[in-house]
Amino acid sequence: MSGRDDGSLLGRGKLVLGMIHLPPLPGTPYHDGGGVEPIVERAVTSALALGEGGADGCLIQTVDRVYAAGTDCDPARVAAMALIARAVVEAVGPGFMVGAQLMRDAAQASLAVTKVAGGHFTRVGALVGATMTAGGLVQGDPLAVAEYRNKIDARHVKVIAEVESMHYSWFGGGKTVAEVAAMARQAGADAVSLCHRDDDVALGMIAAVRAACPGLPVILAGNTHHGNAARLLGSEEGADGAFVGTCLESGGWGGVIDKGKVAAYVDIVRSAHR
Repeated sequence: MSGRDDGSLLGRGKLVLGMIHLPPLPGTPYHDGGGVEPIVERAVTSALALGEGGADGCLIQTVDRVYAAGTDCDPARVAAMALIARAVVEAVGPGFMVGAQLMRDAAQASLAVTKVAGGHFTRVGALVGATMTAGGLVQGDPLAVAEYRNKIDARHVKVIAEVESMHYSWFGGGKTVAEVAAMARQAGADAVSLCHRDDDVALGMIAAVRAACPGLPVILAGNTHHGNAARLLGSEEGADGAFVGTCLESGGWGGVIDKGKVAAYVDIVRSAHR
């Protein structure tokens, strides 16, 4: 991992990873029919704003409105994502972490895009177990992910597995977030991501995962903003990093990244962690 090749996701304190939410891509039903160039340009602009604001990296994420429950992914969608991710990698240079995630759970395609584009990590919506979504039951297949990761020589591409978030919750209940995290780690996850609207609940989940899985980085999957960043991320009890989206975007979710909002968020985290 460029600038952080220490065998983990961590290297210089708490990670701030900005979200780059893409409009629907070619190969999806809500794509506007135009070329991919404006999408590439917007993603690069957002990534540069994140870097200039002091963020450690970004996660480029598809927002195609509707998704298959399986892992199949349209070739045009994969090709477009690879172009976008490579353009971002080339624009930001070394030291800035770039991740790619093709939603809902196209883990193999996401690994391929990240590897080919020269990125650093991917986030997997359902590495273990299953979760119910609007598109149906999304079922994890950790063996297939591990085999494909080895097949394309992508062990250096870090896998962050969601274990409790707006995108994942263990289907059928009966498993704690710590138990799911332990299974994800066993399946090859380098870190886990979680979130909850209630800050106290989120901190409790972080503590439970740390007790069950010592040394496993815990990344917030959302629900963090300027008002709770110091508590959820800046403290020792807080997460090791966070995916940060809406509060960094002008006009709310899906807007252009605001460099000033990024700098303010990063300053809160860094100041609280000193």
